[in-house]
Amino acid sequence: MPDAPPAAYSSAVESWDIAETAKRSGFTEEELLRLTQLGILRPDADGRFSSAQLRRAGLVQSLVAAGIQLDGLGAAIRDGSVSLAFLDAPAFERFATPSGSTFEEEAQRIGAPVEQLLLVREATGSVPARPGDRMRDAELVYADLLEIGIAAGFRPSAIEQMVRAQGDALRRITETEAVLWQSEVIEPAVRSGRRPDDILGAEIGDRMSERTEQAVLAMYHLQQTRAWTANLIEGLEQQLAAAGLHSRLERPPAMCFIDLTGFTRLTQEHGDLAAADLAGSLGRIVQRSSVHHGGRPVKWLGDGVMLHFADPGQAVLGALEMVRAVTEAELPPAHVGLHAGPVIFQAGDYYGSTVNIASRISDHAGPGQVLVSQAVIDAAADVDVRFTDVGQVELKGVAGVMTLFEAVPVH
Repeated sequence: MPDAPPAAYSSAVESWDIAETAKRSGFTEEELLRLTQLGILRPDADGRFSSAQLRRAGLVQSLVAAGIQLDGLGAAIRDGSVSLAFLDAPAFERFATPSGSTFEEEAQRIGAPVEQLLLVREATGSVPARPGDRMRDAELVYADLLEIGIAAGFRPSAIEQMVRAQGDALRRITETEAVLWQSEVIEPAVRSGRRPDDILGAEIGDRMSERTEQAVLAMYHLQQTRAWTANLIEGLEQQLAAAGLHSRLERPPAMCFIDLTGFTRLTQEHGDLAAADLAGSLGRIVQRSSVHHGGRPVKWLGDGVMLHFADPGQAVLGALEMVRAVTEAELPPAHVGLHAGPVIFQAGDYYGSTVNIASRISDHAGPGQVLVSQAVIDAAADVDVRFTDVGQVELKGVAGVMTLFEAVPVH
């Protein structure tokens, strides 16, 4: 198949002359000319390079770094055994390409330390950038965001927290998407005799990319609605309490750890795929039960989950429900640890001694047990649960001894 970009796409994208393309691509003008002579890059009749050609140049840099010889690559493209034409598909227009501004220039424009902008590249998981490196077009929005935040009085550490949280969350989304695309589309197509570049440039890729992008934004708005509503209620409660119209119950939050007993042994005996299935089943149970009781899964830990509950009483009820549901699903028995107290929220995660103690209590719990601290009982006096004293125990990494209790359903 000849390596010629579809005309319907090439005329709709931005393009640059060879001097500007050299600045954006990292190649010299002489190197770009050589890539053109080899047939690897295909500028238009006016000698301008489109965004698709810039993407090809970026891929070529990676191939060269992997040891691929340019002469061999060019020969393979010319005889049709290799094609880069799939990069011309509309789906790949979403790929970030180098912009016309460096990190240093943008930092000067918005009046911010260049280190704060360099963090954006780091948050994507890419190789750290230098002040003189060109920002990618998708990174420029962070310069504007930083400018607005600085003007509003945001602390630099708060902005960094948000950027890192976005980078981590979206990294997991995109990596999951890539793995599923590989297993559900590319591998079956290759087994049927189709070429990978045919698959990557197919219509399904464009349609899936567009809908996935919309779905990610829709999920963001759904999560935003939930989180912002919680903030609004908190603010209104404070105003009503100050006006003497509402009395809030001051309860510390509870941290919860739920784990499957014998998960490591099961993984060794039955393999990673079985372990992944078990973790997925646990995840579905945890999601349903925790949300029903006002909790939220914070971190998935392979064989378990860390959760945050605003109300310790509901945390106990949720934990008992999760343990029961795990048993009913015929999974290995779960064990749970709960502790209540102050926590520190940072970059989408919770930290502090409350978290550490809850984790250690979970480690001490036996199959099917929900163990809690006295702090949980003190804050959960109104729940219909019986607490049985299991005695004083020494927890690893926790100073002194701690009295633990087993939560048991009354009915």
